[in-house]
Amino acid sequence: MKTDAIKLTDQELRSSRGGAALAFGLGRSLSLILLLTISCSSSLAADSKFYFPPAGVEWEKIEATDAGWNADKLNAALKLAGDSKSSGVVVLWKGRILAEEYWSLKDREGVSRRYFGGRRGEDAAGRAIEDVASCQKSVVAILTGMARERGLIEIEKPASEYLGKGWSKASPEQEAKITVRHLLTMTSGLTDALAYQAPAGSRWRYNSTAYSRTRDAIAKGSGKSANDFTRKWLTSRIGMNDSSWAQRPGAVRDPQQNQLGFATTARDLARLGLLVLARGDWNGETILKDEAFLKEILSPSQKLNPSYGYLWWLNGQKTPAQGRRKARNSMIPNAPNDLVAANGALGRKLWVVPSLDLIVTRLGDTPRQGFDNQFWRLMMEAAPKKR
Repeated sequence: MKTDAIKLTDQELRSSRGGAALAFGLGRSLSLILLLTISCSSSLAADSKFYFPPAGVEWEKIEATDAGWNADKLNAALKLAGDSKSSGVVVLWKGRILAEEYWSLKDREGVSRRYFGGRRGEDAAGRAIEDVASCQKSVVAILTGMARERGLIEIEKPASEYLGKGWSKASPEQEAKITVRHLLTMTSGLTDALAYQAPAGSRWRYNSTAYSRTRDAIAKGSGKSANDFTRKWLTSRIGMNDSSWAQRPGAVRDPQQNQLGFATTARDLARLGLLVLARGDWNGETILKDEAFLKEILSPSQKLNPSYGYLWWLNGQKTPAQGRRKARNSMIPNAPNDLVAANGALGRKLWVVPSLDLIVTRLGDTPRQGFDNQFWRLMMEAAPKKR
């Protein structure tokens, strides 16, 4: 509308006495302003390291060869994913879609009931919305940082200050020593039934029941429901419009279970990865202000299991043996050491690799054995070679 108004003024000047000279001068001024505007916009685009997809707008893509990637190897990684019961894979390079593919598992042989039980519909384009299981933990870690910078929660305080006394089955004295930080680092010392097992901070034990009280503590501290604070602080601000917390049907029978699942798409999960890659920034807007806390989230949080930060998994660290799982020198040997991950049951993944400006999401059912390492072998063969 502003352009039309300028054209109208231009025509009026031309028809007035001496308008031709004025119009010529105005035309030159407008041309100069336009050139300066284009130049500034191009400069900003060139200086911006990442592309941030606007909500409701077609996501920009980039050809593998233009990004310096080997297209054949990249396609081989996607084929492996498709053959391994994936429902969707999204690969972002500097924010743009480098590769993306979806597969229907409806009539696929060997797909579990659990997978279909975790489906929560489809987005407008027909892409699966799934309860991404423990990937939700990494979402909550980001939300904890947001609650913390708003003064609504302090991770060094006892969890009972937010949850109330008696939230666990430990004695009052034992419970009082369990901080929010212990919940974030899987060192609460509790069993899955929230009974006392060891002093807080003395043992690392993956515990989804205890973890879920972190989300409850944020809700108590903020006075908002999980969906309300997640939408206000995070999802609506970065375009995760197909993501929400949903009641898990089976959990109703056992109040001690994690009652809510985080339902999302491969694309929405990739947006979260882009926020992490950009260190809490989204297209010039600061979403997570405390960059130091984000660094803590993505660093070893204790010595008992250095491959675990605050509800995020860290590659390149020694992973101790636990249960049937053998000790390993790295979570995914074929992947870069700086890879960080949100891991969920059935092989749901959000991988963020800062050294490659790369984000990968994978949804679906349990993949073939060794999938992660095989997938990353192909991805590293496809990645640009350092000179």
